[in-house]
Amino acid sequence: MYSAEDMEKMEEMKKLEKLKKQLLMKALTKEAYERLARVRSVNPAIANQAELYIIQIQQGGKLLRPVTDEKLKEVLSLLSGEKQNFRIKRK
Repeated sequence: MYSAEDMEKMEEMKKLEKLKKQLLMKALTKEAYERLARVRSVNPAIANQAELYIIQIQQGGKLLRPVTDEKLKEVLSLLSGEKQNFRIKRK
């Protein structure tokens, strides 16, 4: 099974995830938090980058009000490095 060291690491990870969730709930509006959860299910790497970015800004004291859904969209588009404009061509 798991060693005592592995169990300690798993407990520490759970504590860190819980703390991260609490920080993000304070830093994001409800809509932005829900969007981030959806992004996490599709692209966990981008979601983790966005989470770390938002937490760093919050801890740096630069976050004066909660991040809105629109601002989160901007952050996600910058992190993904892609333009999200789609064109559908019909033949």
